[in-house]
Amino acid sequence: MTPTTDEYTARQLSVLEGLEAVRKRPGMYIGSTDSRGLMHCLWEIIDNSVDEALAGHGQSIDIVLNRDGSVEVRDDGRGVPTDIEPRTGLTGLEVVFTKLHAGGKFGGGTYSAVGGLHGVGASVVNALSARLDVQVDRGSKTYQMTFQRGIPGHFDDAGSPAADAPFAPAGERDALEVVGKARRGVTGTRVRYWADRQIFTPDAAFDYAALVERARQTSFLVPGLRLRIRDDRRMPGTPGEEGTHEEVFQHDGGLTEYVDFLAPDAAVTDVWRFQGSDHFKETVPVLDAKGHSELKEVRRDCEVDIALRWGTGYETTVRSFVNIISTPKGGTHLSGFEQGLLKTMRKEIAANARKLKVGSDKIEKDDVMAGLTAVVNVRLNEPQFEGQTKEILGTPAARAIVGKVVSHELGRQLAAKGRSEKQQAAQLLEKVVAEMKSRISARVHKETQRRKNALETSQMPSKLVDCRSNDVERSELFIVEGDSALGTARLARASHYQALLPIRGKILNVQKASLTDMLANAECAALIQVIGAGSGRSFDVDAARYGKVVMMTDADVDGAHIRTLLLTLFYRYMRPLVEAGRVYAAVPPLHRVEVVTGGGKANQMVYTYSERELHETLRRLETEGKRYKEPIQRYKGLGEMDADQLAETTMDPRQRMLRRVRIEDAEAAERSFSLLMGSEVAPRKEFIISHADELDLDQIDA
Repeated sequence: MTPTTDEYTARQLSVLEGLEAVRKRPGMYIGSTDSRGLMHCLWEIIDNSVDEALAGHGQSIDIVLNRDGSVEVRDDGRGVPTDIEPRTGLTGLEVVFTKLHAGGKFGGGTYSAVGGLHGVGASVVNALSARLDVQVDRGSKTYQMTFQRGIPGHFDDAGSPAADAPFAPAGERDALEVVGKARRGVTGTRVRYWADRQIFTPDAAFDYAALVERARQTSFLVPGLRLRIRDDRRMPGTPGEEGTHEEVFQHDGGLTEYVDFLAPDAAVTDVWRFQGSDHFKETVPVLDAKGHSELKEVRRDCEVDIALRWGTGYETTVRSFVNIISTPKGGTHLSGFEQGLLKTMRKEIAANARKLKVGSDKIEKDDVMAGLTAVVNVRLNEPQFEGQTKEILGTPAARAIVGKVVSHELGRQLAAKGRSEKQQAAQLLEKVVAEMKSRISARVHKETQRRKNALETSQMPSKLVDCRSNDVERSELFIVEGDSALGTARLARASHYQALLPIRGKILNVQKASLTDMLANAECAALIQVIGAGSGRSFDVDAARYGKVVMMTDADVDGAHIRTLLLTLFYRYMRPLVEAGRVYAAVPPLHRVEVVTGGGKANQMVYTYSERELHETLRRLETEGKRYKEPIQRYKGLGEMDADQLAETTMDPRQRMLRRVRIEDAEAAERSFSLLMGSEVAPRKEFIISHADELDLDQIDA
């Protein structure tokens, strides 16, 4: 390793100017430098043309893959401005292709709702291209500008463009040149570029299949837009292998036609179209006339356009878009869509519960989404994406707006009075309920087989007092301290779904013990065997035989120590069980106060769970003029309770209190277990000494 200098001054600081930063860290802007990044650059140029069509300017886009490795995108939009931008003194075309965060999509009124909101698309593509040529038709003239790796200039190519032709940087005023005349009224932009092989990996190539899919998708999302793809590369394995291949996409039916195209199965419902809009406010920085930024509250309009239909199958096909930009990883708009569907379906099924024979079961999202084909497109100005690659929408307000539109429109559709609409609504509700019943039936069968296999293939510990239920979600395993507590708990439990496993004293501290010692320990082995999901890396939380594992130890120091040892075992060897929130600690009472009611009525029993609560309860009773029997009973262990008392206070779900064990910070939990239960004594001693002054002597049970 080369040693570094000790000198560190301002000379060592690097300042990357303009597009230099893009070439230095291309992954920040296009995700990667393989084929995905190469395609992302192409999407940026295509999306600029699509945004023109969305704004009502232009009806066609041509994409040409040339044999020399270049790609060309042509449109008939308004053309990139060629006049001087006053703040920079550069032509609009040079600003767009050389300046980061510059363009017509920052709230200036040129575009109302677009996907490209960061203003880096064209300039990033330019920076990562060995050569980029752009021609603009405006004002009956054809303008041209050429760049080498983002620098404007001129190539000496004698009419045959090539990326390796001799290049000379342009002066301040001759970068943009007029190269011809355009017919009156004809406007448009043509961009041709050669990706820089100094940046992209040698095997990076334009994916024709992905390009066709994107073009087809765009033609559905922008009805009437014509997209033509021509492949002149003759690349092996592509449709154009034998010669020039061309495809044209144009769909006037929009999202409805798109859903029909995507749907893989026979229809249960027609394609339903849900449209709506709403507005929200957000505080954003806005540039004033002098170019200064100030925070202002602005109103944003959000338009929602959804097409969906249910089919007879089980697969779910959902495509989501923001300003026609695909969001393959979803976002707030997709969350709102799913929430709106589930909320409305639950409401409709609850209203028809008797007719559909639903019972007390509730449908889940998967029941509603089964067989669904949907396209969700929202349009809003300046959406918040997570990253330049725009795969996830982050605008919070979109969730509520989309959910509201879906709830209203789906509810209206299901309540429609037409004969066909009523029939489709009934078939849809029956399908969703059938999916729910099928899911529940499959789960019950699976759990029955799991419990059966566990009992048949292994000998359960003889001290296990199992429950009768095969419903894993409802079943509970109580780990009790000793045979005395087991006897009381056996009488107090609900034997249908509550199982008991007694442990003797304090189990092994597995933080300090080896895996072999842990498995050899009878108590640890019994716990792992009874839970039935394995241990360590092979632990499968879905194979656990109980929905809840409850540690029910005495309310004293020894009980707390046993509970800590059990938690160490769960954390070290069954952590997914803890992460799933299925490990609990019972909270038995410390005291029982018998309040004398008089008048021949039975005395009232009041339970308290701490010394402070006991004193507050006694003061309250004295203030109310109520008498209580003395001495007050102090429970030293669960075995001192009657079965009725234990059931009422600790085991009955209707009255008990459980503490769910959570791991909010895995690293902090790891440090805590290592400190408190690990083999290193010195750090633990230091921790005890340093925190000794925080000890409340009144809390010690002596």
